[in-house]
Amino acid sequence: MSDAILQAFQQVVLAPEIWAVILFSALYGVFVGSIPGLTATMAVALFVPVTFWLGPVPALAAIVTMVACAIFAGDIPTALLRIPGTPASAAYAEDAYYYTQRGEPERALGVSLLGSVAGGLFGAVGLMLLGHQLAELATFFSVAEYFWLYLLGLTSAVIVSRGSLLKGLLGMLIGLLLSTVGLSPVHTEARFTFGQPELFQGINFIPAMIGLFGLSEVLRNLVDLSGRGSARETSATESSAAETGGAVEAVADTAAEVATLAQRYLVRPVASVFSTAWQLLSTRLTHSLRSGVIGALVGMLPGAGADIAAWVSMGASKRFSDTPEAYGTNSLEGVSDAATANSSALASTWIPALVFGIPGDSITAIVIGVLLMKNLNPGPAIFEEQTVLVYSLYLAFIVANLVLLAVGLLAIKVGRYVVRVPRRILLPIIVLFCIVGSYALQTSYFDVGVMLGTGVLAFWLERREVPMGPVVLGLILGAPLEARLIQTLTAADGSLLAFFNRPIAGLLGAACILVWISTVALNLRSKQPDD
Repeated sequence: MSDAILQAFQQVVLAPEIWAVILFSALYGVFVGSIPGLTATMAVALFVPVTFWLGPVPALAAIVTMVACAIFAGDIPTALLRIPGTPASAAYAEDAYYYTQRGEPERALGVSLLGSVAGGLFGAVGLMLLGHQLAELATFFSVAEYFWLYLLGLTSAVIVSRGSLLKGLLGMLIGLLLSTVGLSPVHTEARFTFGQPELFQGINFIPAMIGLFGLSEVLRNLVDLSGRGSARETSATESSAAETGGAVEAVADTAAEVATLAQRYLVRPVASVFSTAWQLLSTRLTHSLRSGVIGALVGMLPGAGADIAAWVSMGASKRFSDTPEAYGTNSLEGVSDAATANSSALASTWIPALVFGIPGDSITAIVIGVLLMKNLNPGPAIFEEQTVLVYSLYLAFIVANLVLLAVGLLAIKVGRYVVRVPRRILLPIIVLFCIVGSYALQTSYFDVGVMLGTGVLAFWLERREVPMGPVVLGLILGAPLEARLIQTLTAADGSLLAFFNRPIAGLLGAACILVWISTVALNLRSKQPDD
């Protein structure tokens, strides 16, 4: 183990090329996250073609870094324009924007940044502690246990998705339908290929993800060009500009003048961002710890993700706060707790992805595709066969969050310029990246068509408020779910008892059925008119 840790340290901390990748990914993540409407998932989807030319460690380190930075950067337009840059930022949009109206946007953004770093480090520790333990437990799993795990993951994605339960179920069924295209994993019979040989191996995952999360965002922005936030952008920019001093003075000749310049251009800018944040964090360690635990637990639920963690933590924070009336208006406590939770969830979403091969969210769904592209199969064996890679991933989470501290400070200072990038310039660039990324993987125009088709499908579904999370998990888990189903039934001569005759399988099956019954019962009860 010590040798593996040492090798991982050399590959991540002592490798200049890894630092170059991390710094580029941090800047890229901050840029995408600070543009309203562009998500961390889209940033990863557009970056996937680049990972084709990177090794496994640089590729994973890049994804970890850009996601951590993009999730925080989503708070920049949230605070400056009251437009959530990412779904995770929506929980505290009003609270953060209140301080921009007062001419103090850096107070809220500093609290968010420090909370994000603390939550990210907490989530990384949770990943280190739970990853290997769950991997050892997973070695006792048979195909029946994996069937229930996959089914429980799909169920969780439907339950925690926003909006109607039926629409979440529809999204899952669409994803499962897409997963049936191509050769059956068990019977090797082609299905729904329509005479296209490119579909014999199924729908290519990477172009589909680029379309679902890249092109669909472009189409949505084209339709929804309502000019929101123009007046807010102006007021935010004016208030932020008032904090910036005049021109830089001439080089000081004396030590006193140098100290004055350092105080003005180094100490004060840092203090203006972190003074309130540090005071809040140091006096509320118990609350921050609770938010980190909430984020880690919610993140492990397939389909939940950082945005659900932010809302749950915001509710818990309000419940235990001395000033609950401030939440939703001007609560820095809520901003801190929600930011801590959504960053903590980022690491824990990797736990089901690495241990069981079940994506924790749409980002880890893409990560599984990257691992498969590198001939690495997620599952318990990866902790034994790729120990150095796993430890490198742990270190990448720590390094990414430490880099976020510096890059986030820079982003806060220049964020008001990033959010003003005109859409007429940004959207064509994103379309170009989508086309080039889809084509470059296999130099296939058919993959470009898959990207276009899934992009239009995602846009159509989103306009009808069908969530994308269940669609993605259905596409990813459909094939292994079908394989485990047929393998279990074949081994037991068609007997359904095979799904319950092992202790762990029985517990998972009972839990899954209980979740179904309770969800339906609660849904029916909520629709009954009050007496």
